[in-house]
Amino acid sequence: MNESTTPHFELMYVIVKYGLGSKVIKEAKKCGVSGGTIMLGKGTIHHKILNLLAISDVRKEVVLMISNKHISEIVLKHLNKVFEFDKPNHGIAFTTLITTLLGTRSCQINGTEERGDRKSMFQNIMVIVDKGVAEDVISVAESAGSKGGTIINARGSGIHETSKLFAMNIEPEKEIVMILSEEKATNGIVDKIRKDLKIDEPGNGIIFVQDVNATYGIYK
Repeated sequence: MNESTTPHFELMYVIVKYGLGSKVIKEAKKCGVSGGTIMLGKGTIHHKILNLLAISDVRKEVVLMISNKHISEIVLKHLNKVFEFDKPNHGIAFTTLITTLLGTRSCQINGTEERGDRKSMFQNIMVIVDKGVAEDVISVAESAGSKGGTIINARGSGIHETSKLFAMNIEPEKEIVMILSEEKATNGIVDKIRKDLKIDEPGNGIIFVQDVNATYGIYK
């Protein structure tokens, strides 16, 4: 398939309070989305009193859904109306571009749809590190200008991420840190994480950045 006929699919990220993920998918289905994936995450809130009480971490649900550009715009507008992302602490929603889509019948290819190129104001920084390192990533990112992030638990099995226990390969748990930043601040945040956590050394982690298209609930 050549570039001119490739449809514009988007990945929708919706981050809401714990327990609301299923409702997000239910509302999205009303707009034409066939389904989604819900992951458990942990948001970071920095407040002196909350830190003293050890309750500064807030459980979140991260909902991932795929649709074409037209539907994703309708979905996010509808979700914003239902969940009121424009109000503080009600959630965040944004989309990123998908360049290749395989393994799903729900997203039908429409050769007449335009890809469109938009200049992003925000970017999504994804950092994959060993379990226990995510808080350090958040701390380092904030020292470079980030306003916080969301931590998602995962598991890796890369060549540098396995260890031996009684002659058996062990796959250690991973943590994924998702940080939204203004585009002008992204390089500084990424460089700081890369340097301080020695990301270039084998097994220390992976960083990738996605351009963000539409956003709701993100405050400068």
